[in-house]
Amino acid sequence: MITINAELLTIGDELLYGQIVDTNAQWMSVALSNAGIKVIRKTSVGDEEEEILKAFAEAENRADIILITGGLGPTSDDLTKPCLAKYFDCPLKIHEEALAEVTEFFRSRGRELTDVNRQQAALPECCEKITNKVGTAPGMWFARNKKVFVSMPGVPHEMKLMMTDIIVPKLKQSFKTTIIHHQVIRTIGIGESFLAEKISTWEKSLPSHIKLAYLPGLGEVKLRLTAIGDSVSSLKIETDILTEKLIPLVGEYVYGYGEEPLESVIGKMLLEKKLTLSIAESCTGGYLSHLITSVPGSSAYFQGSMVPYAYEIKMAQLGVKPETLKTYGAVSEETIREMANLVRGKFNTDIGVATSGIAGPGGATPEKPVGTIWIACADKKKTVTRKLQLSKDRMVNIQFASLAALNLMRVMLRED
Repeated sequence: MITINAELLTIGDELLYGQIVDTNAQWMSVALSNAGIKVIRKTSVGDEEEEILKAFAEAENRADIILITGGLGPTSDDLTKPCLAKYFDCPLKIHEEALAEVTEFFRSRGRELTDVNRQQAALPECCEKITNKVGTAPGMWFARNKKVFVSMPGVPHEMKLMMTDIIVPKLKQSFKTTIIHHQVIRTIGIGESFLAEKISTWEKSLPSHIKLAYLPGLGEVKLRLTAIGDSVSSLKIETDILTEKLIPLVGEYVYGYGEEPLESVIGKMLLEKKLTLSIAESCTGGYLSHLITSVPGSSAYFQGSMVPYAYEIKMAQLGVKPETLKTYGAVSEETIREMANLVRGKFNTDIGVATSGIAGPGGATPEKPVGTIWIACADKKKTVTRKLQLSKDRMVNIQFASLAALNLMRVMLRED
């Protein structure tokens, strides 16, 4: 089985300076994977001729397909076209069809075609022009020694249309690609190393054409099975069987599959059980409610929330007892327990969730350092609390605490 490899090359100083985030490479990787083409490297190069030519040569040695974005503008700092002309040893020449297209582009918008913009139609003689339906810079296709170079604009919507309509179909015609199938299992509440230890025997039993990758993120670890073969249906059956064998080992930590986030899974569980939810957020400041309401249809189970940030609001609006706050403080199991039950009663919901903590960077004490956070989930039968000891990064603490609260809900809903 021959794997077709691709390298992605992005050109432009603005990428290296961090002034522009490269979203193209991520999108292209997905599109190529779906077409059975494996991306083996992504490289960014600045606007330096020597570095660009060097990157071309290195990529050609490594990959079957080299996809290039950026550097196709009409100004002097756009070097991709002249560098490609030099690399393939063919001169730039006005391409009549490209000139007609760019002329029509400007005419249709009531703008004059300047001499600078006319140079958009200058292409290396040895390339095949790829029409840009929504911009002025044509793409270019070069074929040599069974390798293919494709140059595209860096503007995302121009590149995506070109890739979808022309380049991916043409690549599939030019190369005999394999099938690449991904199965993603999403886990939460267990660290990467502990997860690896639990599934080590299962992992060692994987067939050679199926690889496992650990993808740790904030509060969760994704397990990605990547299977390569000739039939998508047979690969799917194989990965489904392997997933079934995995569940008895770590099923308590598995919350979903594919790209479905935890908040969406929680929403489905609430709908299935016909339960309603309300939230009282202190340290997370509404972020947890934002996650819940980011799911379409969340109004069917989410009744509302409060952000009782100050002591006075916790007492006057939510109803936390003054003696509780005085004795134990806002960041305590006693307070968080009251918050979860009070918000459930105030909004008349089946479930109440609460968060309170020290997100940082200030507000800490020796007994309660930055990152000390309490979360609680209450229903009519019980209240479950958890103490988290997180980082010194405020935003990380807010996000992690919100995910932990979602997971606490998931665990409670599974047990009911």
